[in-house]
Amino acid sequence: DGYVLARLAREAGLDACVVRGAPPGAGPARLACAAFVAAGGEVFELDLRLPDCDVVVDAVLGIGADGTPRGPAAGLVAAINASSAPVLSLDAPSGVDVARGSVPGDAVRATHTLQMLVAHAGLRTGGVPALCGTLHVATLGLDAAALDGIAPVAWLLTAEALLAALPGRRHDAHKGDSGHVLCVGGDHGHGGAILLAVDAALRSGAGLASVATRGVHVGAVLSRRPEAMAHAVSGRSALRALLEAASVVALGPGLGQGAWGRALFAAVLARADQPLVLDADALNLLAATDTVLPPDAILTPHPGEAARLLSTSAAAIQADRFAALHALCARYGCIVVLKGAGTLIGGPDGRMRVVAAGNPGMAVGGMGDVLTGIVAALRAQGLEAFEAASLGALLHAVAGDAAARAGGMRGLLPSDVLMQLRSCLNP
Repeated sequence: DGYVLARLAREAGLDACVVRGAPPGAGPARLACAAFVAAGGEVFELDLRLPDCDVVVDAVLGIGADGTPRGPAAGLVAAINASSAPVLSLDAPSGVDVARGSVPGDAVRATHTLQMLVAHAGLRTGGVPALCGTLHVATLGLDAAALDGIAPVAWLLTAEALLAALPGRRHDAHKGDSGHVLCVGGDHGHGGAILLAVDAALRSGAGLASVATRGVHVGAVLSRRPEAMAHAVSGRSALRALLEAASVVALGPGLGQGAWGRALFAAVLARADQPLVLDADALNLLAATDTVLPPDAILTPHPGEAARLLSTSAAAIQADRFAALHALCARYGCIVVLKGAGTLIGGPDGRMRVVAAGNPGMAVGGMGDVLTGIVAALRAQGLEAFEAASLGALLHAVAGDAAARAGGMRGLLPSDVLMQLRSCLNP
């Protein structure tokens, strides 16, 4: 691709040369190199740094490459990153593992990335998007019908998806139509987590929201959010009546892994007929048990929690987020939201979506608690589990972007995201 682009650039009247780490082998690359030279193009071997230029085109490695660049390829990657010129990567930034959506070692930092034929899912998640710059797709004249019958790796969720997918409300709607979310958690010292979750549930449209928490937190909940129904719960027996009244249970924010948290976890999981959203310590407790979950349960792990659920490391999760998501869905037989840059949503039937929104300012404690409340609220309003998980993750990210636009990323708080939910829900 690099030789072809260089030849086309020369034919367009631009000054283009090729710097390479090694001569091409047999096949298309060798033919493309010969055509470039025949057109008067010059080829140079890499000598530590690139010549001065206005644009660097990264055509070192293609989408089939995996592993850390080595030898001449590593030298080219280093030279590209040392250049001050903007970088256009072809297919993907060299050094990125497109199949796994990961960066195993050094990689090119691109200004723009031109994907060939179709968009690549591996450029949308984990640490990869930060290297891609602006993404573009060149279909190269491919007839769209050629893709008929080919299943995509994933579907991309953009902010526009919220416009059509969220349920409307009847003119004569009442609070019962929008469901009753019960948020369970908030052990000693962790009351803020459950407060953020119930606040998010109400801001995301739940008709009713209750909190089952430690008695010491009830006053704070009522002071911050008087619309929530706060209940002091000391153990399993005190939770039963609240579970009966709820249509969806959000379990985990601030739950802890002590005796109190374990008792509430067991009480909630004993009811197999109730829609569930599990996060935080509910996931850590789940990892230590052999509990069977209902197929419409929703898990929302970050990479560390996902690692505990799969008995592996966070690094292994990030090395192949797609495989990790599929493994989680298969292991627990339910819907999974694998959080992080380019959040992934998957189901045991193999469906997968990638969220194309969110920003680094959202990397702060409490953001996951807000997501839990959002997903639970959408589930309570009648969305099926996969849709509630998908749109909840998208709404969370879109609201985070709105909060960043309003005041910047550094110092962005979950409370700032909460304040954006209404406008994002009602565009």
